[in-house]
Amino acid sequence: MKKLQHILSAVLSFALLLGSTTACEDRLNIEKHGNMGSMDEYYQTDADAEAALAAMYLSWRGLHYNWWFVKNTLSDEVWAAGGQRGDNTDLEKLNEYTFDTSNSMIQGLYSGLYSLIYSANLIIDRVPGTTEVMQRAIAEAKVARAWAHSELVSLWGTAPKVDHLLSTDEYRQPNGTPEDTWAFVEQDLTEAIESGALKSKTGLNDAETGIRLTLEAAKAFLGKAYVFQGKYDKAASILDEVIDSKKYDLYEDFDGLFHASANNCCESIFELQLRNDQDQAWNQWAMFYIMVGWRTDKLSVMGDAQSSVAIGTYGFMNPRKSAYDAFVAEEGVDGYRLNNTIRTYEQMEDFGVSIKSGNALVGSEGYFSWKTRILKSDLVIDQSYFQVLQWINYRIMRYAEVLLLAAEAHLQSGVETDKALEYVNEVRGRAHLPALTTVTMEDVKSEKRLELYLEGCRFQDLVRWGDAKSALGEQGKEIPQLGYFAVTDENGEVVKDEAGNPVYEFEQRWPYTNTNYGFQENKHELLPIPLREMEVNSNMQQNLGW
Repeated sequence: MKKLQHILSAVLSFALLLGSTTACEDRLNIEKHGNMGSMDEYYQTDADAEAALAAMYLSWRGLHYNWWFVKNTLSDEVWAAGGQRGDNTDLEKLNEYTFDTSNSMIQGLYSGLYSLIYSANLIIDRVPGTTEVMQRAIAEAKVARAWAHSELVSLWGTAPKVDHLLSTDEYRQPNGTPEDTWAFVEQDLTEAIESGALKSKTGLNDAETGIRLTLEAAKAFLGKAYVFQGKYDKAASILDEVIDSKKYDLYEDFDGLFHASANNCCESIFELQLRNDQDQAWNQWAMFYIMVGWRTDKLSVMGDAQSSVAIGTYGFMNPRKSAYDAFVAEEGVDGYRLNNTIRTYEQMEDFGVSIKSGNALVGSEGYFSWKTRILKSDLVIDQSYFQVLQWINYRIMRYAEVLLLAAEAHLQSGVETDKALEYVNEVRGRAHLPALTTVTMEDVKSEKRLELYLEGCRFQDLVRWGDAKSALGEQGKEIPQLGYFAVTDENGEVVKDEAGNPVYEFEQRWPYTNTNYGFQENKHELLPIPLREMEVNSNMQQNLGW
């Protein structure tokens, strides 16, 4: 069985997640060749439990794309961008607040969260829990189920709670309530924590235990749930337990933190696993990093950039000037964290990247995301024509967020506010910023915006803080474009040079507009229940404003 556990551990690292688990018995000694039995007969062994758990983590990884894009596109951090206007209309509509109930990315996230819940419920309801392996699987499934419900309630508010495997006559669930769903999130996480089945890392540099949900990850998720409900005393207490465990720390190299070399590092609370294995590469390919890399078909990539950065990426999610300006206001133009998060066009030119003559970047104010760039060292296989084979783990939560959530909790509770100052200064110290002598909620908000840029926190923070209207109310009114545009004469004719080639000028333009745009109060605080769900479920009521 030790061999089996070793194999299943590898499965859970997602390197082999997409394959079947291997039994200890002789592969030729198989009793069943056709019908492998019903669902009632499965989930009865440790091997079954581990295989089901691996499938659950794979389901989680499968929803990451929509989870990341929906939450970040709704924020004030980026332009949807892409190759040209209309390259991804559903992403643009999210970004500009022109979306409706039929948005495919909202539908994909909603369905993906319930798929994760279903995978978790299979384990919780079917695995008997008679062994240590089974008990751990059930505990991890409860943490995953709680995380999915916390996303549903914070984004949709009234999405149904699903606390068991539904029978066919239960498929049309009515709306849930935020109070009931949050209570269920707390219950699942508390039960998992108190079960004694979740493992803790052995130390800061234990990169193996953390490939699965740990005791401290469950506590971090619970602390975040408390913060979102305004239960600051409880949040401060449980988040302090994570911090006081001394099993996590800020990774020294902020730039390296977002690359494969830092997978499962000391700062990882939880991340979804990928692997540098060419034999498994096409079993784990994903569109995520090809989307957020620079639009390299419109760029000239030379020098240092050519030797280090992967090309063949699509250029979505360009930073906004307002985000860059927020960094400058806190750190200055030479800020360490700024320059490892966003680069200006002038900096890109120095690095060897420039827009090709005759080309323009939609959704660009001249700023490029440095944090999400793909390095050649991040590639399983370098495919400049279709760059979808990376092994950078998907970061769900890292220790810096725990520190900033704990700082908010202590500050808002009014208890041990000196800890709020300590935690904020710890984050600022890694950013090479001077320590504060006092700390306010505005300081916490600023640090969260800068430290967790493009990490799926900003939109929900703005909503729960009551700041969404002021930050997002004008979003989508105008959409920029940067690059080379053909010069025209007074008659609108394109000016040409002596060789008959069009003459271009390099400039910033704002050629696209919307008449309806921006975050609206009493509507966008919650996402709409997807149209498809409303069409098949007569027991559901749509959220306010939709």
